[in-house]
Amino acid sequence: MVTERLGTMHMDIVEVAKHSCMPASKLRYYEEKGLIASVGRLGLRRTFDAGVLDQLKLVSLGQAAGFSLDEIAQMFPADGRTRVGKKTLATNADKVDALVIGLRGMSKRLRLAADSV
Repeated sequence: MVTERLGTMHMDIVEVAKHSCMPASKLRYYEEKGLIASVGRLGLRRTFDAGVLDQLKLVSLGQAAGFSLDEIAQMFPADGRTRVGKKTLATNADKVDALVIGLRGMSKRLRLAADSV
């Protein structure tokens, strides 16, 4: 159920699960890990700010880039307060840049292969 409180849209855990294609159990686990934060409850169901969907996308991208949930929680916690230093963040950004370069190369090779089939 989507609700509005003080001009801010909130979704219950069922809606977040539906929109994120993640089971509610995974959302509860992510909350335990500090990756997302509920803003309250609607009956027994946790409610989340609509921005939680963006946070979940960031978590998924971090995992795709090879970061653990603990690393992601330190870099991009639900409360917005990064728990790692500038050097660590810069090093991780360099890792992501290298991954992007590698993926671009793979994409080019796949397109070349597709053109030759």
